[in-house]
Amino acid sequence: MTEPRLKAGIFVRALIRRAEVAGASAFVIRKGNEEAGAVILKVSRLDGTCLVLNQARAGNGALVWARPLGDWGEEARAHAWFEKQIRFDPDLWIVEIEDRDGRAFVDEAIV
Repeated sequence: MTEPRLKAGIFVRALIRRAEVAGASAFVIRKGNEEAGAVILKVSRLDGTCLVLNQARAGNGALVWARPLGDWGEEARAHAWFEKQIRFDPDLWIVEIEDRDGRAFVDEAIV
């Protein structure tokens, strides 16, 4: 059984608060559908590299954060990928987290 999904807007606001409490910066790059928009995270270490994460379901139904572009890479590549995703899903959210330690501040596994 899969757990119920939190509304996207509530999730994003809570994530931003969690990051800020821990001393990182986080902000919305693109606001999506408040109720059910997909959420993509861009974790930036402030050195020109970033990690892109998007929420997915594992084989057992659990929520996980997938790395659609692999490990840490150039920010320009991430932004090009974002543009493609926006054309595919105009309701999606993009949240950037700036943290020199590269923390994503999510509870689910990163795979």
